[in-house]
Amino acid sequence: MKSEHYTQAERELLMQKVQMQMSQKRFEHVLGVEKTAVALAEKYGASPVKASIAALTHDYAKERSDEEFQLVIRRDGFKLDLLNWNNAIWHGLVGADFVQRELEIDDEEILQAIRLHTTGAAKMSLLDKIIYVADYIEPGRTFPGVVEAREIAMIDLDAAVAYETKHTLLHLIETEAVIYPKTIETYNFWVAKYRRELP
Repeated sequence: MKSEHYTQAERELLMQKVQMQMSQKRFEHVLGVEKTAVALAEKYGASPVKASIAALTHDYAKERSDEEFQLVIRRDGFKLDLLNWNNAIWHGLVGADFVQRELEIDDEEILQAIRLHTTGAAKMSLLDKIIYVADYIEPGRTFPGVVEAREIAMIDLDAAVAYETKHTLLHLIETEAVIYPKTIETYNFWVAKYRRELP
């Protein structure tokens, strides 16, 4: 699929393919992320088409089995350290591989946004930031602080990345979860560094 030629019919077909891979609840989340991502793309000057495609496919592999992820990690040359993690990390980093292979989406900007949508990164493109934030603030989210996160996202996308990163890390610490190294890199850049550079 070429993102520069994206008709309504192609969007409908992509939605059908995505819906077949997940529960109804997950699909409703995906549609919420798409709506939010397109709005953010229009506000901040990114491609609404790429935002739509990346949002629709960001959780494409979320409900695949651990065994399938482990097979792909071993088969396709991923770093074997990934085997020490789980679906929370795999469905982004490895999920982009499923999207490319099964949905024939080869746009690297879209694939990278899928890879980074849960962990973030120190260096993020505009589309990376849009999908990262849209996933966090889509209309179905109801956690404490989401209203503030939405307000920030409509004013300053970088500040929204920092807000999300900080609160995601706080949640991981509170639940005593193991923290993926890239999430800490994201925090160091977008929260610690970003805050130091504010006037």
